[in-house]
Amino acid sequence: MIALIQGKVASYTADSVVVENNGIGWLISYPHVDRVHLNEEIRVYTYMHVSENDIGLFGFESQKEKDLFLRLISVKGLGPKTAMAMLAKADADRIIRSIEDGDASFLKSMPGIGAKSASQIILDLKGKLVTTEDSKVQMTSELSDAAEALKNLGYKPAEVNSAVKQLSKETGLTSEQYLKKGLQILMKAKLGG
Repeated sequence: MIALIQGKVASYTADSVVVENNGIGWLISYPHVDRVHLNEEIRVYTYMHVSENDIGLFGFESQKEKDLFLRLISVKGLGPKTAMAMLAKADADRIIRSIEDGDASFLKSMPGIGAKSASQIILDLKGKLVTTEDSKVQMTSELSDAAEALKNLGYKPAEVNSAVKQLSKETGLTSEQYLKKGLQILMKAKLGG
């Protein structure tokens, strides 16, 4: 499939952009039309959605945004148009944070998302939205044990991922040492320091 398209912006509408690449104009649904300008060079990460009545190309500013879109459309009852409307209204990090924090009221403020959909999104995706940056962390069994212990102590997955990223810079520690340092990092973060 088409993973990304790079070319010049030939035209755009309220929710799509035409990217010209080697004489072909690709019509792409795009959540950030307000950030594009005619004839500027643009790189769009793409996803081709095929249904029985339609074939559509959906575009994103980053791989992270595309990954979030793919997660969102995996939720029962959430289609690509609704997922695009969400990304047009809020950035990927804000949406991920609201899901990880179980913030249904923020999700309900998104176009096309009601109470039932917001609950379903949180139920299906909470704890599964690790960014590609976080997934590059080298997890030793000791670090993995410490991360699991932090989750069991009631810390949110996003908080644990942040602590693990910092802990991964230290090598050769036992699970207990990682856990102790992880708690220090999380306490420092909670106290705002």
